[in-house]
Amino acid sequence: MSSSLQSELLKILDTKQLTPHFQPIISLTKREIMGYEALIRGPSNSPLHSPFNLFETAERYDLSTRLEFLCREITIDRYASLNIPEKLFINVTPAVLLEPEFKTGETLRFLDQYGVDPRSVVIELTEHQPTDDYDLIREAVNHYRSMGFEIALDDLGAGYSGLRLWSELLPEYVKIDKHFIQGLHEDPVKLNFVRSIQDIASSLNCNVIAEGIETKEEFISVEKLGITHAQGYYFARPAAMPLELVNSELFVTIRSEQYLPGQSITATAARIIKAITPISADTPINSVMELFQQNSDLTILPLVDNKRASGIMYRDSFLSKLFSSRYGIELYGKKPISSFIDHLPFFVDQNTPIAEVSKSLTSAMRNEQAFIITNNGEFAGIGTLLDLLEYITQQQIHHAKHANPLTLLPGSVPFNDKINQLLSNKSVFSIGYFDLDNFKPFNDVYSYSAGDDIIKAVANLLTQQILPEDGQVGHIGGDDFIVIFTCADWLVRCEAILRSFECIVPTYYKTEDVKSGGIHAEGRNGEKCFFPLISLSVGLISPEATVQCNSHVEIADLASAAKKMAKKIPGNSFFVEQRLSKNQHDESCCC
Repeated sequence: MSSSLQSELLKILDTKQLTPHFQPIISLTKREIMGYEALIRGPSNSPLHSPFNLFETAERYDLSTRLEFLCREITIDRYASLNIPEKLFINVTPAVLLEPEFKTGETLRFLDQYGVDPRSVVIELTEHQPTDDYDLIREAVNHYRSMGFEIALDDLGAGYSGLRLWSELLPEYVKIDKHFIQGLHEDPVKLNFVRSIQDIASSLNCNVIAEGIETKEEFISVEKLGITHAQGYYFARPAAMPLELVNSELFVTIRSEQYLPGQSITATAARIIKAITPISADTPINSVMELFQQNSDLTILPLVDNKRASGIMYRDSFLSKLFSSRYGIELYGKKPISSFIDHLPFFVDQNTPIAEVSKSLTSAMRNEQAFIITNNGEFAGIGTLLDLLEYITQQQIHHAKHANPLTLLPGSVPFNDKINQLLSNKSVFSIGYFDLDNFKPFNDVYSYSAGDDIIKAVANLLTQQILPEDGQVGHIGGDDFIVIFTCADWLVRCEAILRSFECIVPTYYKTEDVKSGGIHAEGRNGEKCFFPLISLSVGLISPEATVQCNSHVEIADLASAAKKMAKKIPGNSFFVEQRLSKNQHDESCCC
C-alpha cells in the first residue's frame, strides 16, 4: 500500500494533476473580500485527493519541497488566468522557505511568467514541524519582503512556536487557529485568548484573521472584539471557482431581531445617534489634521465609504500618533487616514434595545469612547458612551419615579409603555394579572407589616419564576401584580407560581390558623366571618387575545375581566381570557 501511494504521488507530480481551490478572506472593515487562501486538492478519484493525505504522503517520501513548488506554480497560473484583483495567500512551510530554489527567486519567476505583481501575494507560513533557526527565517522573510511580498503567520495557537515566530517576523497578518474561534461565544477562556491576541496585534500594527468561523454567533463575537479580517464556512467554502461577492446579509451586527422585543428597555440605539459628517478612509492624514485644526469641538471622525463604516478616528489618538515622531507630518501627511486605524470599531444596529447595547459593550470590554450605529448595515451615525450612560441614567430615574416603594418593581406607567411597544412591534406575548384573595382580613388580624411580608413574598416568587428573558414583572398597586410573559410556556409558569405560593402561605400564619384552614375576622358588613388562607387569583390573557388588542387600555380591560372570573374560583386559581376569538373558549383552573 505504501509503495502504491508513493507511485500515485509521483504520477500526480509528473502529470501536474493538482487543482487549486480558493477560500475568500473577508475584510470586516470594508465588508468585502480582500483576498483568497489557495488550497490544493489531488485528483478526485485518488486516495491523495484530500490535502491531508497528499502532504502527509509527500513528507513520508521526502517529496514535500517538490510538491510545494508544484502547488505554487499551479496556483499562480490559475490565479492569473482568473484575473483575480484581490490578494493571493499561498501556504509555505518555514523549511521550504529556506530552500535554495525558493530563495533564489523561483516564486518570482512564476509570478513574472504569469504576470502577477508580488505585492498582491501573501506568503502564509504554515508550521508543521518545530522551527529552530529563527535568525535564518527572519533573514529569509526580510528578503521576500524586499521583493514586495507580505507575510502571514498561520494557525496561531496551534503551532510549535507561534508567538516566538510572531515576535521575530512581525508579519502583516496573523491567523488565529480555528480551535479558538469555534464556540468562542460560549467559552470565556477562548474569548480572553482571542481578545489578548487582538490587543497584541493592534500594538504591532498587525491584521488579525479569524479562521474557521462557521456560525453567526461566532462571527458576531469576532466582530465585537474588533478583529478586522475573517475566514470560514460561514462566508464560503473553498471552491475551484472563487466566490466573487459575499452575501451582505451575513454581515449581521447586534440587531434587535436577536432579542424578543419585550426583554429590555423599549428605547433603541436610534435614540442616541449623533450626526457627525464622515470622511473617506482614503482621506490624506494632512487633510484630517486641517479638519481637527479648523474645528476645536470636533473630537470624533467616522470613516465611511459607500455607506459602510470602516473605523473611527479620535482627535487625541490621531494627534498622539502623528506627533509621536519628530517628522510626523512629513512621514504620514500623504498617507490615507485608514493607516491610523488598527482595529474594527464596535457596530450596533439602530433597532437594538438600549439595554442590549450596554450589555454587549460591557461583555466585549471595548475601551472606546464611541461606536458605529448602522441601519441595515449602512452607516447611520455615531453613538458615544457618554450619551448611552446619560440615557440609561434618565431611564432609570424615570422608572424609579414610578416603581412601587415596597417591592421596587415597575408600576403601571412603565408597564403601559411596555405593552404599547409590544403591540406596536406586533410581538407575541401574554398577560397575567395576579391578585391576592383574603388579603384584607389577614392584614387586620396579623398587622400591616405582616401584609407587607406577604406582598414581598409574591414579588420574590414572580421574579424568581419570570427571568428577564422570559418576561417582566410589575407591581401596579396594593396586592395587585402584572406579568408580561414573552415565553411560550406562560401557562406552565403560571401553574408553577400558584403551586409554589400555596406551599409558602402557611408559613405566614400561626399553627392553629393553618390547622383551621383560615382565620376569623370582620367582613365588609362588620360581622365576624371565616376567611380561608390567602390565595392567588390570576387573570390570564392568551397571545391569541393580546394580538387583537390596540392599546394597553384594551389589555387592562381584558385582564380585569379575567381576574374577576378567576376570583370566583376557590383557592389558588387562574382564568384564561380568550373571548376575542370566536373559535376559542375560556379556560379556568383551580390549583
